[in-house]
Amino acid sequence: MTADQEDLIDLITRKVMEELSRQDATPAEGAEEKTAAVDRAASGAADSQAARRSPVVPESDDSETQERLRLFNISGARGPEETRALAEAGASRVVTTVGYCPASDGLASLIDHTLLKPDATRDDIEQLCREAAQFCFASVCVNPNWVPVCRDLLRNTGVKVCTVIGFPFGAHLPDVKAYEARRAVEQGAEEVDMVINIGALKSKDYALVEADIRGVVRAVGKETVVKVILETSLLTRDEKIMGSTLAKAAGADYVKTSTGFAGGGATVEDVRLMRETVGPDVGVKASGGIRTKQDVEAMVAAGATRIGASAGVKIVRGEAADGKGY
Repeated sequence: MTADQEDLIDLITRKVMEELSRQDATPAEGAEEKTAAVDRAASGAADSQAARRSPVVPESDDSETQERLRLFNISGARGPEETRALAEAGASRVVTTVGYCPASDGLASLIDHTLLKPDATRDDIEQLCREAAQFCFASVCVNPNWVPVCRDLLRNTGVKVCTVIGFPFGAHLPDVKAYEARRAVEQGAEEVDMVINIGALKSKDYALVEADIRGVVRAVGKETVVKVILETSLLTRDEKIMGSTLAKAAGADYVKTSTGFAGGGATVEDVRLMRETVGPDVGVKASGGIRTKQDVEAMVAAGATRIGASAGVKIVRGEAADGKGY
């Protein structure tokens, strides 16, 4: 979807909502009046395709919601009545107060929009959240110190807050990982991506690896999604199979390929192997080096059900990536 098309959608929605607001003062006289309102809105929009996007902020007593909508520049219907009226008037898509999704093929719903750079600033995190709300990504994935900020910015948007545990080397003590995960959930994380004890796995200390994972699973509770990062670029084929098997046995919801910090990323072969190992009941997250829509499609075809990427916006827009980042 081009920028002009996005602007046109926003403008049509805004004008229809303005018409509905005027009708609030004078009772509607039937379907013909609704049709005329849509025609007037569409006509005005057609004359102004190049107009800049202008947010329509719903009337609400909730000051936090108002501020969040202004921050994200979100247009929105003010409630079910307006949404229903728009549908009855012939609208095939309605922009709601939780953002709108230009990624109409649903690709965005698979992506954890990721920013794990150690030098990320608050402005960077706010931009990440704005993009996540606009494009309806599955989550934002950030370092633990940013969880409360993301929780506040993304409240009521439908975008989850994900953070990383034992990151990026997985060498923390098991009780430290469990505590870190529990504190992250207390601060607002809904998903956690933990790094396994890679050295223990390579040393064949499988009991320690399983206990390490299970400790995090128990610490966060059943309502929190746990993804287990194997760091596949450092493992042999047998170690990838064993790591995936232990994660499943410990109760994890996903196995994940990479941190993006170990010099390697996701491959189609690794994703396929992990899917074959865990079966259909555990998710597979491909992350590290995924930069294009074609990359995502290849990973999904191999069995991935979630994608970790810092290039999420370019991916859903079908743009060329710069080759840098997670």
